[in-house]
Amino acid sequence: MGGHGGQVMKTWREKLLSLPQDTRIIPIPPKMRGRLGEGMMVVPSARAVEAALRTIRRGRLATAREIAQTLAGQYETTVGCVVTTGIVAAIIAQAADEEERMGAKRITPYWRMLKQDGELNLKYPGGLANLRTRLEAEGHIIVERGRRFFIEDYAKRLIKPPRRRI
Repeated sequence: MGGHGGQVMKTWREKLLSLPQDTRIIPIPPKMRGRLGEGMMVVPSARAVEAALRTIRRGRLATAREIAQTLAGQYETTVGCVVTTGIVAAIIAQAADEEERMGAKRITPYWRMLKQDGELNLKYPGGLANLRTRLEAEGHIIVERGRRFFIEDYAKRLIKPPRRRI
């Protein structure tokens, strides 16, 4: 790949692989306990987030919250880290797009992950045009509100994370 100042640029997959590869289980940080309560939090690895994203079937949707809750269920923790999940998902989206451009037929379905409240993440590869094409092909209706775009009735299409047994 080309570079800046003689540096070789990493592919998005390489950037993804350079992230921590171990999922960590930590106590919910004190600053978050007022909102989340006591308990344990899963801080997922890129591999864990990507595996969870790959389970979102055609026609279904998720936000970072549903993916984090899914991971919390898998790792038997109180909550999942929504921030880490969202950041890693953005890198996964770029890596998947890059792989598709290099000829991959099956990629991680990043377009099925929305921002909170069902908003499209226009920072994902290809922006609105790409997301619209993919989501409408799966039967979703996109509505414009001001300068933002949302999936109509998105909540009806959200994945259902497993219920926590406490």
